Amino acid sequence: MNTPQVEAANRFQDTFGTPSERARTKVLGTLSDEVQDFIRKAPFVVMATSNAEGQCDTSPKGGKPGFVKVLDERHLLLPDVAGNRLFQSYQNIDDNPHVGLLFMIPGQDRTVRVNGQVKILDREELERNEMVLSVHQPDDNAKHLQGLFIEVEEAYGHCPRAFKFSKLWDMETIEQNTKS
Repeated sequence: MNTPQVEAANRFQDTFGTPSERARTKVLGTLSDEVQDFIRKAPFVVMATSNAEGQCDTSPKGGKPGFVKVLDERHLLLPDVAGNRLFQSYQNIDDNPHVGLLFMIPGQDRTVRVNGQVKILDREELERNEMVLSVHQPDDNAKHLQGLFIEVEEAYGHCPRAFKFSKLWDMETIEQNTKS
């Protein structure tokens, strides 16, 4: 039985072509050693969630490299440092436990994508997992509020094309764009 996602993928592939063998085989249900290493070095991740109606939210998360803890090849622990306290992502997770993560390392043209299911952990659970605040410039409000335990369903390195198209890390381009 085809799911709506499979039917949509088939329709798009009929129109635009099928993925290469390399693209098809890079999506894994576990965190490869290479992906784990990337996550341990990443100081920045963008987290995407949606509620039961499909309304989306995207939230940046940052800290010192390694602030997202790799527990094993199927699990991550992402701490939440006090921020604006709007909690849109957490409200979404209450409705829909699926999450998408995009890990980035400044200056590198690769990213790592992780999709999975998430469970909200309280601050005490973070402490039991030996999570310490790991940010470069803590302020008076910097503390862990809670965290996310993520069970990986898909993980893979993503190609550098978007970074090359945007020249995201090119200082000359950044300076020109900020002067306009």
